[in-house]
Amino acid sequence: MVSNKTPLAVTCGEPAGIGPDITLLAWCARKALGLPAFYVRSDPGFLARRAKRLGLDVPVQAVEPEEAAGYFGKCLPVVPTGQALEDHPGEENPETAESVISSIRDSVEDVKDGRAAGIVTNPINKAALYGSGFQFPGHTEYLGHLAGEMWPEAPNRPVMMIAGPELMVVPVTIHIALKAVPGALTEDLIVETARITARDLIQRFGFETPRLALCGLNPHAGEGGAMGTEEQTIIAPAIAELRAEGIDATGPHPADTLFHPEARKSYDCVLGMYHDQVLVPAKTIGFDDSVNVTLGLPFVRTSPDHGTAYALAGTGQARADSFAAAVRMAAVLANPGSV
Repeated sequence: MVSNKTPLAVTCGEPAGIGPDITLLAWCARKALGLPAFYVRSDPGFLARRAKRLGLDVPVQAVEPEEAAGYFGKCLPVVPTGQALEDHPGEENPETAESVISSIRDSVEDVKDGRAAGIVTNPINKAALYGSGFQFPGHTEYLGHLAGEMWPEAPNRPVMMIAGPELMVVPVTIHIALKAVPGALTEDLIVETARITARDLIQRFGFETPRLALCGLNPHAGEGGAMGTEEQTIIAPAIAELRAEGIDATGPHPADTLFHPEARKSYDCVLGMYHDQVLVPAKTIGFDDSVNVTLGLPFVRTSPDHGTAYALAGTGQARADSFAAAVRMAAVLANPGSV
């Protein structure tokens, strides 16, 4: 457990998106939102210019990570990435890719070195990074790669969770084409994902015996084999194995009847078989206050539950609710009782 005085590291995210906006807005409302200390790995001059564009009074101070907590009350602490960024909201620029990637990598190193308690990542545009050699489908996979490099002896299999006040969900397969899901879905993958989910719900979220509800893959959970057999051949055997291990897992449930208020009382977390099966209801129910949490890593990582929103960048219309929720959750997961 880290000290509650250790700040969180916030990545710069896509410079042309709303990541800078919501970071600045959250710092301005830090007392009202009850935010713990954080610093941003970015270009101080860039953030100062974005603040001016938004009409925000945000003093920006270049610092080292260990200085951030002392500065947070009176200015936004920024650890320079070393690359100057131009302020062109809504205009994708491939030349910023290295700054975006290094902000993530250096933030993970900060946690490894004890300079940060956890990481809050601002939204990135993955397509804008591919030209620089970025080879990962998303944040989750890249963080898993970094964890494997920096904590080679630690268990590491990243699992995406969207956690909100009313619903927590985990997709078993993540950033792959829908047509590839049936081939990628295996009993072992479901079991491993559920084990990691149950473990982190106990160790990080404080559940005593988390209740997991697993979706079927096909409409009506296959309708007894009439609409597909994956429920019978893959998902049900995985659930049986989990229950034999003492994990409270139920299903396969038809996804179309699993997310109404009464159904949500029967479980703590839903595991879906593909990305949109569970992220659509999660974002519909809690778009502004849900948080993307990466389970299965040797460090805490959270993120706002939305994308870059180029159309809102620099307009002053972005909302910092999900970012603030991500900061608060990161602090609690890294050090329960610290906020």
